[in-house]
Amino acid sequence: MNQDIAEGKWKQLKAQIKEKWADLTDDEIEQAQANNDHFIGVIQERYGIAKDEAEKKFNELKKKVS
Repeated sequence: MNQDIAEGKWKQLKAQIKEKWADLTDDEIEQAQANNDHFIGVIQERYGIAKDEAEKKFNELKKKVS
C-alpha cells in the first residue's frame, strides 16, 4: 500500500477513534497503530467492556476507513 494512502487511512481511523472513545489520550490512540492488542486492552480497562466487545468495536471502525 502506498505510504500516503496508509497515512491517510490512519488519520481517518484516528479521527473515528477520538469520536468513539473521547476519553482516550493521543498517546493511547497512537498505540492502536503500533499494537492493536494493547490498544484493545486500554479500551477494555478505560470503558469497562469485555475484550470481544472492544475488539468488535475497534474492527468496525477499521472497516469504515478501509
